Amino acid sequence: MTERSSDSKLSVIAGNIKRIEENIEKAKLAAGRTDAVRLMGVTKTVDPEIVSFSVRNGVTLLGENRVQEFLDKRDKYEGQPEVHFIGGLQTNKVKYIIDKVKMIHSANSEKLIAEIDKRAANAGITMDILIEVNIGEEESKSGVMPAMLDELTARVAEFGNVRLRGLMAIPPVDVNGSSEKYFEKMYRLFTDLQSRTSGDSRYMIDTLSMGMSGDYEAAIRHGSTLVRIGSGLYGQRIYR
Repeated sequence: MTERSSDSKLSVIAGNIKRIEENIEKAKLAAGRTDAVRLMGVTKTVDPEIVSFSVRNGVTLLGENRVQEFLDKRDKYEGQPEVHFIGGLQTNKVKYIIDKVKMIHSANSEKLIAEIDKRAANAGITMDILIEVNIGEEESKSGVMPAMLDELTARVAEFGNVRLRGLMAIPPVDVNGSSEKYFEKMYRLFTDLQSRTSGDSRYMIDTLSMGMSGDYEAAIRHGSTLVRIGSGLYGQRIYR
């Protein structure tokens, strides 16, 4: 990439950040919300220099999808961003990231949560997690079925080194090309979880992670507290 094309790309990203931040505020206003919505930059396949530029321009929360890519890039990031792991996570990979991320969004089984708890105990930390919900009940997707959520939530409280912070979902679109009905279902699950765990110090339910580049404004209107933006921020991915 030439210096001119690099500068042009950085200028586009700076404009994307400004536009997304403005859209977040507009969506909050439309929903009558005054609480915070966090912007996460999803960095899969994005060069560390580009990620660092976004961090310097206010995107201080990053989402990592792949363990090895994250391990290869993390020391090249500038500005000490907060990093969450959001991708599918195998139990045998937990040990590599347990002391390097602040939250794991893709906790989708008791087996995985037990491994996170074990590795967190070994590291002397408590790991914040989100339960991934398969809100569309799709056979091809990972996540806990909504009917099993209460049972898994209760089990989480039995582990001493994980703390449940909320829920995450990647909803499908319906026949009208919208995910809004699934966002509504997720918000009901989230507020029900908040109600059921209120006053229980083993939980701190404050995060509903839903909404990506194509639908984050709708997700915010339906209660999302954290939106995960990849291509809308950094441009279309170049897979490798």
